[in-house]
Amino acid sequence: MRSLLRPVFLALLAAPLLALAAPPQASTEHVKARLVSSQSAVAPGQRFTVALEQDIKAHWHTYWINPGDSGQATSIDWQGAAAGPIQWPTPAVQPIGPLVNYGYEGRPALLVELTVPADAKAGSRFTPTAEVRWLVCKDVCIPEQVSLGLDLPVAAEPKAGADAAQIEEWRAAIPKPAEFAVQLKAAPQGVRLSGAQAGVTQAYFFADTWGAVAHSAPQALSVEAGGWALDIPAGEEPVPAGKPLSGVIVLTTAAGEQAWTISAAMPAGAGKGPGPADLSAPVSAAAPAPASGSDLGLLPALALALLGGLILNLMPCVFPVLSIKALALVNKGDHKGEGLAYTAGVLASFAVLAAVLIALRAGGQQVGWGFQFHSPVFVLVVAYLLFLVGLSLSGLFAIGGSFTGVGSALASRQGLAGSFFTGVLAAVVATPCTAPFMGAALAFALSQPAAVLLAVFLALGLGLALPFLILAFWPAAQRWLPRPGAWMDTFKQALAFPMYAAVVWLLWVLAQQAGPDGVALALCGMVLIAFGLWWRHSSGATVVGTGAAVISVVLALGAAVWIKPVAADVRAAADAGTEAYSAARLAELRGQNQPVFVNMTASWCISCLVNERVALSRPEVKDVFAKAGITYLKGDWTREDPDITAVLKAHGRSGVPLYLYYAPGAAEAQVLPQILTPGLVIEAVSSPVPATTPRSST
Repeated sequence: MRSLLRPVFLALLAAPLLALAAPPQASTEHVKARLVSSQSAVAPGQRFTVALEQDIKAHWHTYWINPGDSGQATSIDWQGAAAGPIQWPTPAVQPIGPLVNYGYEGRPALLVELTVPADAKAGSRFTPTAEVRWLVCKDVCIPEQVSLGLDLPVAAEPKAGADAAQIEEWRAAIPKPAEFAVQLKAAPQGVRLSGAQAGVTQAYFFADTWGAVAHSAPQALSVEAGGWALDIPAGEEPVPAGKPLSGVIVLTTAAGEQAWTISAAMPAGAGKGPGPADLSAPVSAAAPAPASGSDLGLLPALALALLGGLILNLMPCVFPVLSIKALALVNKGDHKGEGLAYTAGVLASFAVLAAVLIALRAGGQQVGWGFQFHSPVFVLVVAYLLFLVGLSLSGLFAIGGSFTGVGSALASRQGLAGSFFTGVLAAVVATPCTAPFMGAALAFALSQPAAVLLAVFLALGLGLALPFLILAFWPAAQRWLPRPGAWMDTFKQALAFPMYAAVVWLLWVLAQQAGPDGVALALCGMVLIAFGLWWRHSSGATVVGTGAAVISVVLALGAAVWIKPVAADVRAAADAGTEAYSAARLAELRGQNQPVFVNMTASWCISCLVNERVALSRPEVKDVFAKAGITYLKGDWTREDPDITAVLKAHGRSGVPLYLYYAPGAAEAQVLPQILTPGLVIEAVSSPVPATTPRSST
């Protein structure tokens, strides 16, 4: 009896585990996904093929390894098995207004080679799982994710599955390594591919790295005696000499259409005297060529970052923190220590920001300057921080150090800590601002390896800290400072009000992101913070009072759990006289040969708001727009928007503001400076813009 019950008992134990196993297929609102195995049984150490089949809803599409001007490639994160790179079928060209994307409609299948662990035992189960993520788009784009899995028996001998023939059919759609020689050389507008095949009537090249070619630009085919040539305009990140250009070339002849993978390095000296290179080597779609970034160079980028950080001190978003630095400067004491501590705080903050950007970029995210302000939770925490600083300046409690510079070694140590904290605060509140010269440096940094990105960000931080550092180490400059006295306490309390004004601004930003409910939660949190600190102050900083203050701050931070971003259609509509930006609307207006002004902005971007107030909202500018029939499109990047991110990246920007003017008949946009005046805007929209070779302009 015991032997009869044992299988039943084991089955009952295994049932909950089987129920938790990832299924081989799953559905979202727009895509049905399933894993298809070429084997019904596998052997230890065997390598076999698995397909991810996507059944995409009609008129929707997903993306290739290089999505083109916008979008995001499908990714598969495998657990429980060694997996090879995704083998991508040939994509389709997907024009969307002036943009061109690469992707799939219908039922594409992505192939992956899995390897069974060599120590797998016959009679056991092979159960790999896959976290699959994709971006599916039509008029809008929606990120989706499913968890899938396989459950295959491990046997001494493998056994082909019922879907083996289907997988071979899908494999036939994967481009093969080129069986012929293709020549690569530099051309006036980009590169030229050429080959000796006769009878080629159509050709198209899909670069597998973003920016290597201009996705939206036409590729001109010329048929010559004994072969063909394809001229491909360069993209935002053209391949430099010595770096590989790789992708898929699709050639059409009388025999039909055939896709091939090609890869080769751009010949040395390509910019001076182009020479040919052979492109017969196969390309690995899982390891695309590294992006080259801009041609700015490291030393110019460091210089521009340093200068941009220096000018950042004059931006409105840094003014409140400048007031705190002014208090530190009027103290008698260790000026050099204060300067070094403040600089350390700024540099540490910029290093952390660079590290987060590097990590997000490694995860496939497209992020830029000020990205953290896309999060309403971050905006709420910064509002609390500035509120605490304001309460400290008002005298409710002490934070950081002794503002009067009086006392002992403890006060000195606190003063250095206060300077470090002031540096951190300056870096945090500086991120919504963009100064001149920063755009080119940041765009270069975000296209470079991690070490270069970190160096550029540290140069930017050094520029921000430089004025305070110079005053701390230059005795002649210190003589300009006023003498300390009783006036400092009044001055300190008055400086609380710039902090409160900054809190009001952040609450306004939060209203754009999380609506009235988010603002209500933030205000309740501030009441809790003020109550706790008042209790601590009135009780003489007893243990109970301090505990009440800590609890109030923790409860206020807990409000972040309930902060929810409002849907895009709930947010405020465009201002009077403007229209909400969309690629489709821009394409429609340009198709009608209408002049268009595009303003990419965000509620947390102080530079953007100042430009709108002092330039774009001025009556004389509005009159010029009205008389010229200029349509004003406004793109809101308050919460991260993939379409606007693509526009910024296409123009070499890592963040807002970005101002574009499309004159009637112009082939590309005129990019305006990041700091505007009414005269500058009027001159830009009044001057004729010559038509040039178009590039990705949205």
